[in-house]
Amino acid sequence: MFFYLANDLRTEDFTGEEVIYYSWSSAGPDAQLEPYPSISPPQKLTTWRPGNFKEFSVPLPPRARDGQSYRLVLTTRQHTRAHILNLAARDVGERPLPVMSMPILLTAQARPGYAEKQQAIERVYRVPLGSGKDGFLRVREQTSFDLDKKVWDSGIGLSSWLVETAQQVSPDGASPHLHHIERLKDALFSSDKRRIIELGSGTGIVSLTLGALRSTRTTDQEGCILTTDLESALPLLAHNVSTNDSLFIQSTRPKPLALDWDDESFSEDICAAGGFDAIIMADVTYNTASFPAFVRTLASLVRLSPPDRLPTIVLGYKERDPEERTLWEMVRGIGVTLERIGEREGAGREPVEIWVGKCDRAG
Repeated sequence: MFFYLANDLRTEDFTGEEVIYYSWSSAGPDAQLEPYPSISPPQKLTTWRPGNFKEFSVPLPPRARDGQSYRLVLTTRQHTRAHILNLAARDVGERPLPVMSMPILLTAQARPGYAEKQQAIERVYRVPLGSGKDGFLRVREQTSFDLDKKVWDSGIGLSSWLVETAQQVSPDGASPHLHHIERLKDALFSSDKRRIIELGSGTGIVSLTLGALRSTRTTDQEGCILTTDLESALPLLAHNVSTNDSLFIQSTRPKPLALDWDDESFSEDICAAGGFDAIIMADVTYNTASFPAFVRTLASLVRLSPPDRLPTIVLGYKERDPEERTLWEMVRGIGVTLERIGEREGAGREPVEIWVGKCDRAG
């Protein structure tokens, strides 16, 4: 087995030292009945150091039998829920994220020295749903370098911030952002009908988190959460929605849709919504060349809403290049003013910034 630690774009190796633990999780039929995968007690595999790229042998699961399937789990913590990312934790991105392989069939028929590279991995996220209940999201990513098929730092940071905001009974009255937070909570977590769209959804982590949170706060069956990206992202996005179906009701189940910012027309589903209460997005700023198309798309979405019900804009952002911040001035030109109201600790301790936008006019 080979592995390495890197940032979400895999452009930089993890620079610190980190103890890596391994464990196994049964992939048999009974595992599908559990709210989250259970794992064997984590055991130390190695200590990661920069440049320490080499092959490792991992002992097989205890009492494993021929024909059984297991998932290999790698974590940086040594406890029985080390593989679960707690979205309620403010430091959720502080350490390298745990990862779980796809099922591995243990068989005596395998050719010695031959192993087919797996094309996907999964991660498990805890989402507190209130009244002492937890939901567990299982999100699949691909091991390819396709940017729309993996979870990005801002997606986790924004999801974590939404979890905390949903749990707040009332915002801190002394907060200078009180008005923005109250408006955001009304747009995202009201028990009334809400129409929400996410741009650049990727694997869907933000929409999935929001759908799970809303499902315990509303009985409305007419709202929608539209989760959009390029056509190439939709199969994986649809898989992740389907995998987590038990956490949603009809109006909170994210609906995957193709939305290319270079296309000036919208699909029937987007037009039929009649405007949106909220437009959410995370890590949509990495390609500055796409800004004109993105701003045009954002302006067109805002114009779908009536002037007296303009949408709240929510952005999770992690700076990769200072030039990305030219977007703030560009959206101001369409009547959207962004204000930073929070943050989460991201990979490498760099912050994931939370911005909320107010529309002053319909594009």
